[in-house]
Amino acid sequence: MAENINMQFAGKVILITGASSGIGAATAKHFAKLGASLVLAGRNKQNLELVASECKTNNSVEPLLLTAELTNETETKSLVEKTIEKFGKLDVLVNNAGVLESGSVENTNLEQYDRVMNANVRSIYQLTTLAVPHLVKTKGNIVNVSSVNGIRAFPGVFAYCISKAAVDQLTRCAALDLAPKQVRVNSVNPGVTFTNLHTRSGMNPEQYEAFIKRSQETHALGRPGKPEEVARTIAFLASDDASFITGASIPVDGGRHAMCPR
Repeated sequence: MAENINMQFAGKVILITGASSGIGAATAKHFAKLGASLVLAGRNKQNLELVASECKTNNSVEPLLLTAELTNETETKSLVEKTIEKFGKLDVLVNNAGVLESGSVENTNLEQYDRVMNANVRSIYQLTTLAVPHLVKTKGNIVNVSSVNGIRAFPGVFAYCISKAAVDQLTRCAALDLAPKQVRVNSVNPGVTFTNLHTRSGMNPEQYEAFIKRSQETHALGRPGKPEEVARTIAFLASDDASFITGASIPVDGGRHAMCPR
């Protein structure tokens, strides 16, 4: 019985964006343990290969690795084309890739707004529309990686918060559109999680250390999250265990969304 549970995604084809690091990499490794056939997309080929090597230790099916810049329409289109070319179908799409940039309403210019919205929303919009015909055939599902910033407002990350709120609304709208065809669409909303997202956004080591320490107070459970904790929630939403869940945004944030500092 345990073996069946462990291989619950055997025969399923799962496309994960942003799979070269952080939550995407952890999600790839977790799905590999569950028997999935993986398509791993990212910008860093070397990192993708490292993730794939760890996936192969848990799964005999070699992942398909695709390097792509998701703000490039042609490269995004190729992800679905190459997935279908190799595996003939698609069961789960995990829209994980995204960027974080700091800036308030006073200093966020249109160029930054466009960068963040193109990476975090437009690319998901395009990839989702391309994947839908194939997901309809398999009665598959979509899991979007949003953020607690989509649920709650925070200062200093103006464009990012807007983009993640848009991802949550995209999730709900797509869920209603696709429900008659038995395709589910959900999102996870992580809080602060141990990834390289914040250092990529420009934090130096001292700022990041202070940010992580501060997270002990801003998260009800007293700590930041681990990528593996988000990955397990993604896998749950993608599984038959969540067969009656669609249009949901699930916080995986140690209670941060529920807090009201006094």
